[in-house]
Amino acid sequence: MARRGQNYLNNKDMLRQIHTSKANYSWFEDRDKHHQYDVIVNDVKEIRESIEQAKQNRADRMQKEAWELNTDKKKRQSDFLVDLDTIDKNDLVFRVMTFEHIPDEPGRKNNPKSIADHKVKLNFPPFKHYVLDGRKFKEVGISHYNKNKEFDLQGGKITAKLANMYIKLVERYSQRSNWRGYTYIDEMRGQALLQLTQIGLQFNEAKSDNPFAYYTAAVNNSFTRVLNTEKKNQGIRDDLLEKSGQMPSWTRQLEHEMKSQERWQKVIKTRITDDQIPTETIKEIYAD
Repeated sequence: MARRGQNYLNNKDMLRQIHTSKANYSWFEDRDKHHQYDVIVNDVKEIRESIEQAKQNRADRMQKEAWELNTDKKKRQSDFLVDLDTIDKNDLVFRVMTFEHIPDEPGRKNNPKSIADHKVKLNFPPFKHYVLDGRKFKEVGISHYNKNKEFDLQGGKITAKLANMYIKLVERYSQRSNWRGYTYIDEMRGQALLQLTQIGLQFNEAKSDNPFAYYTAAVNNSFTRVLNTEKKNQGIRDDLLEKSGQMPSWTRQLEHEMKSQERWQKVIKTRITDDQIPTETIKEIYAD
């Protein structure tokens, strides 16, 4: 398998930075050993049946890492295959998605519909890391906890690389032909960056491995929101200008011209029987 060229942004690097950023907000018994999970489950009871999958995931990760560090271009990724039997199940790390360690916040939402609605608002889905300790499961990592093992929402930060990815993504997206011509493109960029800082870590690795699509959708929504707001404000401004006898914006003039052409096409296509256009047709033509 040949190495591909480096894209300006790719899912692999984004996933790595998202993982590191979430780890910055978390407590680990041994950060070097326990920050990297091998499989994600929804309950502690699912750990034992996920051991084989966790081994496979770790083997795949070790294989890719060895291949990337290799300098011999003749070797393929398959040459670095890792035997599953060499992986000790006691070394595996299991991420369990849970809210049990998150404090309650009654009344945060008027009509709570999920467990999250009863808890403190978080910047990403909470989790715990477990390892096998004989027949028991040992807790070795807790999200949203600081180094003193206390609940703390301000105890970490996103990595500088992830922040640069946000900026690069917004900048490149704003250069697309359907956005770059707007005079308020800077405001669009600002709103998109603000949105990414708020929802960037909410990407759930258990549901998808494509953060690029997730972030692009968020940027597109931010741009569209600003565009709709500006259009609404422009419409109000044009209405005031027309009422005061002034010339409205070029956009309003163009819309008026297009409507006039549509009305004239209706006149042309209307059948005239008594040398006059029926009253109903006139009402239809000039109805706004």
